[in-house]
Amino acid sequence: MKIIEEELAIGWKQFTISNDHGMTVKALNYGGIIKEINVPDKHGQVENVVLRYQNDEDYLKDPNFFGAVIGRIAGRIDRSSFSMNGENYELEANDGEHHIHGGSEGFHTKVWETETFQEEDRAGLTLIHKSPHMDSGYPGELTVKVTYQLNNNNQLLIDYQAESSHDTVLTLTNHTYFNLSGNLEHSILNHEVKIPSRQFLELDDHLIPTGTIRSVAGTPFDFRIPAPLRTGTQSSYDQNMIAKSGYDHYFLFDHIKKNTIEVRDEDSGRKMTIHTDQPGVVLYTSNNLTDEYQLAGRQSSKYSGVCFETQSSPASLHHEGLPSVKLKAGDRYTQQTLFIFTTEGNADHGIS
Repeated sequence: MKIIEEELAIGWKQFTISNDHGMTVKALNYGGIIKEINVPDKHGQVENVVLRYQNDEDYLKDPNFFGAVIGRIAGRIDRSSFSMNGENYELEANDGEHHIHGGSEGFHTKVWETETFQEEDRAGLTLIHKSPHMDSGYPGELTVKVTYQLNNNNQLLIDYQAESSHDTVLTLTNHTYFNLSGNLEHSILNHEVKIPSRQFLELDDHLIPTGTIRSVAGTPFDFRIPAPLRTGTQSSYDQNMIAKSGYDHYFLFDHIKKNTIEVRDEDSGRKMTIHTDQPGVVLYTSNNLTDEYQLAGRQSSKYSGVCFETQSSPASLHHEGLPSVKLKAGDRYTQQTLFIFTTEGNADHGIS
């Protein structure tokens, strides 16, 4: 296991974490961006399985949030405002009249402080950021730590920790776009996905949750049994059509067993298993991705990648009965999401 730090021409730092089995993860201190995840396919060929820009400068103005840490709030806040403790807070409207992903100055735009560690069986990077009181309109001085840890079982653990000086709202996630075919050889339409969820949040025409919880039964949103993503992209179901023929929806986990998502690409033989202690996940199939961006190896296109944004629900700020994003002063925010990469015929490894 090892981690290598290098200075980039643009002035940022890049960290490459490597294990003893050929898996590498590259991350930037800018935005906490996961730039590459290189893992073997069923033939042992190691390829990148996430979307990244060809040129680092393109991350400076990235409407797609490739690989970034998202905060303070991941997702959309209706009408860019919320109330808490009798106070109303106004945020930047950076998605029409709504607020998305912490605003234009969110965590995805920050240069984070860094610490590295390297041991016999694990290595990683801790990103640290202090967000001042009322930063982007959010109350509380917030200290955030995000750790990327790789081990020799091809497991990438993302650990989130935060504390606030005032009562505030917070839900963090990572916005990596996955494509298990390797080096963007194919779209993600044939990726088979399994999500332990009986319910998802209905969206309106502006992709804002209405507060209505729908059942997945009998719809293209039923991933309790593995199904290809093209099921929804080719569907005339109203919620798929609202999301530009795809998914951009919050799924509530059943909490019957572990909150475990499985993703498979048959051609490459790669399988990604996601374990999380978050209450739900936004499944996003890059429906808004256009062909105007130069990615590593090829031009961007719709359905180039799929995001699994494990998080609580910002819709809870306006609707009852949803996973809360509120954080009390002095309480510790702690969440984990684990990504495990295997190939056909290999055994999975869970959280130890």
